[in-house]
Amino acid sequence: MRTLRLIGIFCLACAEAFSLTPRERQLNIDSFEYVWKTIRDKHWQAKPAGLDWQAVHNELRPKIEKAETMDAAREVLREMLGRLHESHFGIVPADIYTDTGANSHGESGSGMDVRVVGVQTLVTTVEKGSSADAQGVRPGWQILKIGDAELAQVLAKLDEMYKGSTLRDVTLQRAILAKLGGDVGSKITVDFLDGNNQRVTKTLTLAEPKGVLTRFGYLWPMHVWMDTRRVDGNIGYVAFNLFLDPARLMGAFADAVQSCAQCAGFVIDLRGNPGGIGAMAMGMAGWFIDKPNELLGTMYMRDTTLKFTVNPRPSTFPGPVAILVDGASASTSEILAGGMKDLGRARIFGTRTAAAALPSLFDLLPNGDGFQYAVANYISQGGKPLEGIGVTPDVETPLTREALLAGKDPALDAAVSWINSAKGVPGASAK
Repeated sequence: MRTLRLIGIFCLACAEAFSLTPRERQLNIDSFEYVWKTIRDKHWQAKPAGLDWQAVHNELRPKIEKAETMDAAREVLREMLGRLHESHFGIVPADIYTDTGANSHGESGSGMDVRVVGVQTLVTTVEKGSSADAQGVRPGWQILKIGDAELAQVLAKLDEMYKGSTLRDVTLQRAILAKLGGDVGSKITVDFLDGNNQRVTKTLTLAEPKGVLTRFGYLWPMHVWMDTRRVDGNIGYVAFNLFLDPARLMGAFADAVQSCAQCAGFVIDLRGNPGGIGAMAMGMAGWFIDKPNELLGTMYMRDTTLKFTVNPRPSTFPGPVAILVDGASASTSEILAGGMKDLGRARIFGTRTAAAALPSLFDLLPNGDGFQYAVANYISQGGKPLEGIGVTPDVETPLTREALLAGKDPALDAAVSWINSAKGVPGASAK
């Protein structure tokens, strides 16, 4: 993620209500130029969306110069991006940009993972031995307040911004995790609605996130973890939080599959996984597909085309494969899940993915707003773009507070039931 230094500080509420100062006008013009040049230089088509991009600039530049308020300036920028008729190009107002956690790398030392289901922020997992675990926090508890932030207010703003967007789930989850983050050893106060519908307050001590700290390119250093085990006796299960640290993760994934040669089935849990290195999807798929030259899909960039060709392993797993996804599964997670589904080699359980298969970046504009843009296009092997559409599960299994409080996992439970019904069927898939 790259950012620009915020050049000026100004009162957002005043700027939206009244005419802008000359300096604020210039910051909006600078932001216009930055957005226009970014699309010109980084869109996967030399003529973005087939448009004369210079003509778009010449038409809209006078409008940004005349914009009297921040809202008016944003409308000009959104009009420019709207000409592309493509998802993952947008302007996020400064106050909402802060709430989205776009400047956060999505890690929390609270020991909890969360999802926003409807208007509820639910704890989905609690790490054993964490401060949250020690304080008695359990899956299914609803988070009401973090520090001084009432989540109902935060979520209302984000809900309005991402109304109807496939990015809602992943954006809201990231926003909550950002508020649950902080320095190791620091404390945060969190108000919950517990399993008895009682409001309780817990003070949590933040710890180092689980996993191994990994550095890759210009990304923030992030902790990467993988969980492998058996479920329901003889079904392999693997979950991991990022497609990073390939030397370690690919080896651990291989061990999990090879040690499960006689398993009744195999589950790959990609829920909450925002992606990472795309090539890792090709290697992982190769443990389940024995035919050469199979593709998960194709990514188109400005100067190159990348075919996601599956690399079959000498000995592949022949049994039924289930992949679990949700609205916080994005990028490489969608490429693996969508490709395996298109090839008829996996059945998908959960809820629709984030529809964010493209490499998508957030920049901080000179005027303080956020700017999101994609730099490639991806077409699945089935001929469909994942961007803006996502992967639709074969079996929809919505998450609920009631299920979590009861210790249930609807997606995993449905996957296990299907695998058990498909025992003895080599290569069982979505059919």
